[in-house]
Formats: sequence, C-alpha cells, structure tokens
Amino acid sequence: MKITVRGDRCTGHGRCYSIAPDFLDYDDEGYVTIRDQIVDVPVDQMAASRDAARTCPEQAIELVED
Repeated sequence: MKITVRGDRCTGHGRCYSIAPDFLDYDDEGYVTIRDQIVDVPVDQMAASRDAARTCPEQAIELVED
C-alpha cells in the first residue's frame, strides 16, 4: 500500500499524526508530511494508515493498494 498526503487539503488538525506517528510527521507550519518520505506503508503500519486516512476531516491522506 502506498500513502500520499494532499498538502492542498491539510489544515493541520493533527488527528492523523496522533494515530500514525511512526510514519507521519509535521512540517514547520504544522501540516502533515510523510516521515522520511516513506511512500510504501510497512505491513505493521497498514491498519494505522487506514485509520489515519479515515479520521482526516479534509481527506488529505490518500491510500493506494498495490
């Protein structure tokens, strides 16, 4: 599974980060980014990535199944 963040949609609520801090991070302005530019979600983080995407009120996190 691949993860992307739509920066044009993120408003910095932080819900996703609180669910998946192992692969999501914040930039200097408080918007979510992908930690270390990880695009392929590790198997042990797939459930967290789905939860993070589901909780984003702006739907800024997109998941694509391989």
